[in-house]
Amino acid sequence: MAGRLQDKVCIITGAGSGMGKAMAQLFHAEGAKLVLADISGKQDEVAASLGDNVVAMHCDVSDEEQVKALVAKAESEFGRLDVQCNNAGFGGGMAALHEQPIELWDKVHATNIRGVFLCMKYGIESMLKTCGGAIVNTSSASAVIGWKHHGVYSSAKAGVHQLTKVAALDYSDKNIRVNAVAPGTMWTGLVEASKTHDTPPEGFPTLAGIPMGRWGYARDIANAALFLASEEAAYITGVVLPVDGGYSIGFSGMGAERPGIVSVNTDGT
Repeated sequence: MAGRLQDKVCIITGAGSGMGKAMAQLFHAEGAKLVLADISGKQDEVAASLGDNVVAMHCDVSDEEQVKALVAKAESEFGRLDVQCNNAGFGGGMAALHEQPIELWDKVHATNIRGVFLCMKYGIESMLKTCGGAIVNTSSASAVIGWKHHGVYSSAKAGVHQLTKVAALDYSDKNIRVNAVAPGTMWTGLVEASKTHDTPPEGFPTLAGIPMGRWGYARDIANAALFLASEEAAYITGVVLPVDGGYSIGFSGMGAERPGIVSVNTDGT
C-alpha cells in the first residue's frame, strides 16, 4: 500500500536531530525520497539509518550558495523537488532586549528567517519547473504569544509566519502550497534534559501552562508536517498550525513568564 508521500522528493533542513529527524523518519516510512540537510554533521547518521532513497548534505541555510546547492542536489538525485520542510533553526539566549548582543540578533535571524527565505526562494524556483509542490515551515508559538526574554528569537519566528502567508498568496495559482507548524514547548534537543532522556524522567517539572498537561514531542510536529505536506491538505495554504497542546489559546502570556519552564529554550528545530 502506497504511503502518503509515495515517491515524493522532499528536502528537510535541520534533519540531524529533534523535529527534523522525526520528520525524516516519518516521511521515509510514508514513501518519500529524502534530501536531509543539517549543519551539524548528524544528517549523515540519520540518512544511513533510513537506507534507500535518502541522501544527506551539509548545509548552512543562511548561506545562499549552499542553499542553491541543496536544491540542486534534490534535482540531480531525484529529478525534481515536491516538498520542502524548512525546519533548521535555533533558540539563542534568553535576556531582556537591552541585554541582547547584536551578534546574537544577527546569528539567530540569519538562520531562522534569512534561512527560511533562501530555502523558500530556491525551493519555489524548483517547484515552478514541475508545476507545483508543498512547503512546510517550522515557526513557533513564541511568534504569537509574547515570551519574556525571547525578543530576538520570537521576532525571527514572527517573520516566518508572514513569509508563509505572503508566499501562500503569491503562489496559490501555481499549485504551490505554503504552510507552517508552530510548536509550543517541545521535548527535543534544545531542552537540556532531553539529551539524556527520550521522554521526561520521573519527577521532571510538569507544564502547568499547557492545557493538555504534557511536553510536546518531535513526533507531534512530524505528524503535523506530514499532513500539511500530503495531498490530504490539498486545499490548505497560508495556515500556521499551532501544535502546542492548547498553549496558544489557553495562556495569554501578557508580560508573564512561561509557567514552570522559565529557564529552558524550546523548539528543538
